Amino acid sequence: MKILEHYHPSPIETRDQTNLISVIVAAYNIADYIERGVNSIRCQTYQNLEIIVVDDGSTDATGDICDNLALKDARVQVIHKENGGPAQARNVGIARAKGSYIGFVDGDDWIDPDMYEKMFGALKEQEADIAICRYRQVHKTHTEDLSVDRAIVFEGQEALQYYVQETKEYAIQNAAWNKLYKKEILTGIAFPVGKWYEDIMFATMALARAGRCVYLDTACYNYIIDREGSIMNTQINPRTFTDQIPAYYEKTKFLIKLGRQDLADIHDYFFYKRLLLFYDRLQKTDIPDRDKYLEQITQIIRDNRKHYERAYSCAVADRRDYDKMKLFLKSPVRYVRRMRFEEQVVIPLKVKIKRIIRK
Repeated sequence: MKILEHYHPSPIETRDQTNLISVIVAAYNIADYIERGVNSIRCQTYQNLEIIVVDDGSTDATGDICDNLALKDARVQVIHKENGGPAQARNVGIARAKGSYIGFVDGDDWIDPDMYEKMFGALKEQEADIAICRYRQVHKTHTEDLSVDRAIVFEGQEALQYYVQETKEYAIQNAAWNKLYKKEILTGIAFPVGKWYEDIMFATMALARAGRCVYLDTACYNYIIDREGSIMNTQINPRTFTDQIPAYYEKTKFLIKLGRQDLADIHDYFFYKRLLLFYDRLQKTDIPDRDKYLEQITQIIRDNRKHYERAYSCAVADRRDYDKMKLFLKSPVRYVRRMRFEEQVVIPLKVKIKRIIRK
């Protein structure tokens, strides 16, 4: 790993923009957002783009808006298809793409004007297979931007490692949209059709293939956090059990097959932490089928107990998390009581002490 402080890729003159970048936009019933999103791609300083908008069977004005945008800009291609979900829409876009490099933008988000110039410039200068950028989290009331003026060059499977470790310092994430890929990296990789959380395995496989990745610690992508109807804002639901959790199991198997048992253990550690988080979150809600979901999570936790000693012994594990898991296995009720005590007493006390020390 190499850290490049104050790194800024060199500008790319229009005459030198000879490499075609295909940007794929999956769109479904986002009439209020799609024009802003597509226009942010049209206005890129890197102009040699093909913009493939896949209208995934929208029932609102999304498709018409996309067609009007295509009339304004020959680079915009619109594919209308029956609704099949974002994974299928992205696969259709990949199949159509003619560029040597591929990027993705969610139609309800938007990107900075120089996003692809920066990412492509960094990818070429650092001879990388994937470029990754930080992103802003756009809430209704505020925007979070944790950018740092630097870049990191990851060699071999280092990017995969930090991704699996969920290292907050590097916002690699599952997302397809904060990355620019060499097309050949994606050969044979597809999003799982009909599934939510489709980015989990796509990102894992792509990062595993990359010989080098460059991470721009500068936000270039604007990700809407709290849009109504967004999959990411959907509470725990049947898809958690049919799509998300199976994807985590598949990720573990993939890492083991890759010869990275160490990363598989780390991934499992975070997966088991996430199961307890799901349980705790559900306890605070009154959503339909809550009790059924609680029972399902409890059963999954119990079914995995033979793996806990190994996972909680991994390089990044906090053994206190193992104590919480052991407590849950003894009594979910006692576990919930402990979590409430920590939230209501321990954490506020720690915050108070920190404030006193700062004074």
